[in-house]
Amino acid sequence: MPANATLPISGRDHRLDLFRGVANWAIFLDHIPNNVVAWITIRNYGFSDAAELFIFISGYMTSLVCANIMRRRGFVAGTSWLMKRAWQLYVAHIFLFVLYAAVIGYIAQSYDNPALINEFNIAGLLSNPFDVLTQGLLLRFKPLNMDVLPLYIVLLASMSPILWLMLRLPDATMLGSLYIYLAARHFGWNLSAYPEGAWYFNPFTWQLLFVLGAWFAVGGTKRSRRLISSRSLLYVGVVYLLFSFAMTMAGHIPDLANEFPKWLFDAFNPNDKTDLAPYRVIHFAFIALFATRLLPVNWSGLQCRILQPLIKCGEQSLHVFCSGIILSFLAYFVLESGSRTVWSQIFVSVAGLSMMTAIAYFASWPKRFDKSRSLSLSGHFGRDAIDSDDAEMWPKSQTWLERTDLSYER
Repeated sequence: MPANATLPISGRDHRLDLFRGVANWAIFLDHIPNNVVAWITIRNYGFSDAAELFIFISGYMTSLVCANIMRRRGFVAGTSWLMKRAWQLYVAHIFLFVLYAAVIGYIAQSYDNPALINEFNIAGLLSNPFDVLTQGLLLRFKPLNMDVLPLYIVLLASMSPILWLMLRLPDATMLGSLYIYLAARHFGWNLSAYPEGAWYFNPFTWQLLFVLGAWFAVGGTKRSRRLISSRSLLYVGVVYLLFSFAMTMAGHIPDLANEFPKWLFDAFNPNDKTDLAPYRVIHFAFIALFATRLLPVNWSGLQCRILQPLIKCGEQSLHVFCSGIILSFLAYFVLESGSRTVWSQIFVSVAGLSMMTAIAYFASWPKRFDKSRSLSLSGHFGRDAIDSDDAEMWPKSQTWLERTDLSYER
């Protein structure tokens, strides 16, 4: 069956880096309980949060890269790239798992605070280390705040046949993803966790956003151009975002909650994140719509110095995300052990974001060196001598919504 997808043709879109940087910063701030600075993140003002943004962009970028590899080199090459990337994420997750548990255990022991071990869900490592480590390797056991990477790994590992279908029957594949989402919510499908319960991020429902990102990457935006540019939809989006804001604030303010009918308040509180409630998907879709319309691909603000740290954190997302998990625990411990004043919360938040940014810049230096070296070698030996996955990862082509495309090129 011939390919039936239209891939965007363009250079690097720094909006992707910006949005992914925003997601990483928001995840760090949201992982610090009772942190006043976390009130700047989106989760406090609507149904969705940074997790939706992270998964959608990951699906878009992954599919944009792999789709081009499949089109140019074949299905086996694309699958190989996906498995290689999933393995890299798996190794990063295991390293983070061990380091995270070691840091928590060391601080709990050094400061005589055993409650930390239970609070961050690593007590099983003391009572039953072999089973817990085995289940950790199987992604069934996860310490607190370590749920996103396992979801990403599972989605990546299962993406090869989905992307093969997406390149041939993109709309039908998207409908199939929607069917799985609805069936998982109806029948209660999820993966089991250890020692009990299920995954905090249900892969059967969260795959919808990942596949939606893939659908946009292979031409879904062009097919939905009229819908995205609709003024009526824009007005509906404004009303929905205001409603989402009211329902979310009602969850924070009991007196405000009493102003709404109980049945209406209970429909949205508590917010169903595990199974990705439909109202979360719709909320994210409208936010993406506004971002696409208000921030064109050639937006001059992307060159502002003040946004460069966020963009850099988006470029080095894996390093920043992993460091953010450790730093959020350290920030929480500092606040719990000392003062919880507003200034203390601001200080640890800014310090953590600064360290994440420094790590992002540090991680980018070797790549700059390798790039300069590759250019030098290509001058002597020709481009074929340095051909690699990194050189061909990102397509050299054009548009999401014509000049509002979220394409990515490394």
